[in-house]
Amino acid sequence: MSGAAVDLPTTAVRREPPSSIKRRNLLIKIADHSLLIVLAFAFLAPVLFILLTSLMTTNQALSAKLWPSPFAWHNYVEVFSSAPIWRWALNSFMYASLATLGLLVSSIPVAYAFSRLRWRGRDWVFMVVLVALMLPPQVTVVPLYVMWAKLHLVGTLWPLIIPNWFGDAFAIFLLRQFFLTIPEEYLDAARVDGCGEFRILTSVVLRLAKPAIAAVALFSILYTWNDFFLPLLYVGENPDH
Repeated sequence: MSGAAVDLPTTAVRREPPSSIKRRNLLIKIADHSLLIVLAFAFLAPVLFILLTSLMTTNQALSAKLWPSPFAWHNYVEVFSSAPIWRWALNSFMYASLATLGLLVSSIPVAYAFSRLRWRGRDWVFMVVLVALMLPPQVTVVPLYVMWAKLHLVGTLWPLIIPNWFGDAFAIFLLRQFFLTIPEEYLDAARVDGCGEFRILTSVVLRLAKPAIAAVALFSILYTWNDFFLPLLYVGENPDH
C-alpha cells in the first residue's frame, strides 16, 4: 500500500490580526500606561513653554500669549551674535570635565583606603572627612580666596579645577560605602594570585564599582556645570572665562 507524498510548508505564515483586535490592544496599552503618559506630558510642558517663549518677541513674551505669532527665528541668531555663548559653553565644559576627572582620580584611592586597608587612625581620619562633608562651603570662601589671590590665580579657571584634584568628602563617602559592599573574598583571591593593593583596586574594585563611579561622576558634572557662585567669585572679572 502506497500513499501520495504530501508537501508541507517549510515556514509558518503569521496571520495578521484583524483591525478591531489591533485597536483593542492599542487601547489596552494606552490604558495600562495612562499614568506614565500624563506624567510625560507634565514634564514636557515646561520644555515646550520655554521653546515657544524663545520664539517670541519681547512684547509677546511679556504678554499672556502662549503661541508665538509670528515665529521670531532671529532670536537664536541674535543670541549667538550678541554674546560669546560658545566660549562660555567651552569654559563650562572645561570646568566640568577637568573637575570631574580630578575628583575621580583623587577620591577613588582614598575611598579604597578607608574601606579595605587597615591602618592606625583610619576611623578618626574618616571622621574628619565627615566633618568636612558637613562644613558649609561659605565658611571656607574667604581664606581660599585669599590663598588663590596670593598665588595670582584669581581670574582663571584653576581655582575651580585644582581643589577637585584633592578629593571631595561626599564622593569619598559615597564610594567608601559602595566599596564596603564588595565581598572580601574577591580581594583575597586576587591577593592569593599575587596582586598588590593597587592592582586589586584597578583590576577588581573598579570593575565592580562602575555604578558608584558613574553616580559620582554624574553628580560632579551636574554640580560643576550648574555652579554659579564659584565661577562668579573667581573668574567674574575675566570676560574670557
